[in-house]
Amino acid sequence: MKLSVIIVSYNVKHYVEQSLRSVLRAADGIATEVFVVDNASDDNTIPHLRSRFPVADYPHINFIQNARNVGYGCANNQAVERARGEYVLFLNPDTLITENTLKDCLQFADAHPDMGGLGVKMLGADGSFAFESRRGLPTPWTAFCKMSGLCSLFPRSRKFGKYYMRYLDENKAERIEILSGAYFMVPRCRLEKYGSFDEQFFMYGEDIDLSYRMILAGYHNYYLPTPIIHYKGESTHRSSFRYVHVFYDAMLIFFNKHFHRFGPLVSLPIRFAIVVKGLLSLIGQWCKDFRKFLSVNRRMDEKRYLFLGSAQSIREAKKLAHAWVLRMDFVEADAASMPEGHLSIKEGMSKYYCVVYDLGSFSTRQVLDFLQKAPGKYMLGTYDSSTGVIITKDQVFENKDITAE
Repeated sequence: MKLSVIIVSYNVKHYVEQSLRSVLRAADGIATEVFVVDNASDDNTIPHLRSRFPVADYPHINFIQNARNVGYGCANNQAVERARGEYVLFLNPDTLITENTLKDCLQFADAHPDMGGLGVKMLGADGSFAFESRRGLPTPWTAFCKMSGLCSLFPRSRKFGKYYMRYLDENKAERIEILSGAYFMVPRCRLEKYGSFDEQFFMYGEDIDLSYRMILAGYHNYYLPTPIIHYKGESTHRSSFRYVHVFYDAMLIFFNKHFHRFGPLVSLPIRFAIVVKGLLSLIGQWCKDFRKFLSVNRRMDEKRYLFLGSAQSIREAKKLAHAWVLRMDFVEADAASMPEGHLSIKEGMSKYYCVVYDLGSFSTRQVLDFLQKAPGKYMLGTYDSSTGVIITKDQVFENKDITAE
């Protein structure tokens, strides 16, 4: 077995299904097993996936359903105990990988026996580069620069901006320090010898800890610029009080574990940062809610969508657009008839909030190539005739006639 892919899910059944299908396409010709560990979702995730991927047709897909949410690290470790692959890939459920992703990473990993972990170029749903794709070790100084805002003020400084390492070329393979748990490939032998995720981290921080332990063991962590989509990502939650508290609490656990010699010099500033940033996030949320309240009776601008795909997919998507009352334009196209996809449309893209690609007409790699040519200009949407749903960063549009499974 060459590769074991582990996906931990929590109330994102359509995202995890799409991610799983992208893994199956990418794993063509690679001896691969997949584990989906569900942390007590209430959206019927496992029954839904079992119906989509019956064991008779997909014997290499394994489902583990937990009775309670045991946390990200613990859920991954459940699958690691059963994994048989030479490499283990920890993959978030809200990711979309390309047909080349696994081959590119395995080729790189085989060529670098000194590798501890491997990460990739993650893109947000608007095609922008996700800074958490590569990070520096959060030493007390690096953490201070992030918490104080120096990292944002001087993003390309090697002294102040090391947390996100933006001084490195995002299109070049580089040796880095910290990998993201959204896509984290590691030789299974490393996990057997040095352990997998530390389960005292419930969410966030476990990837930092594992990356650092690989470095302490004498290995190198790498960044490879093969692109994937990370729909939600870290930025989705940054404004919430829960994110601030959980993230910085995880950082405190990390410091107490690896930099305990600094004692209160580290713990007190972090606790102070939790309170301050938590209060700021609450104030920001109150202001946002107040603006929503004031605009209740206003006519809000409707989002406009563009759908590119086959004639059959267009017929199906029109039904979804009608059911959800979406302002959607349709263009029959595929990679051969419209090589540049939406970029060939003369009217321009400024009027569209989201472009939905039919994955039966365009490969995932082509879609990401299109997206990278216009980062920040529009949001990505996908349609797969095998699922019959449109997936965007904000919402999943499914047939409203579908009853609960």
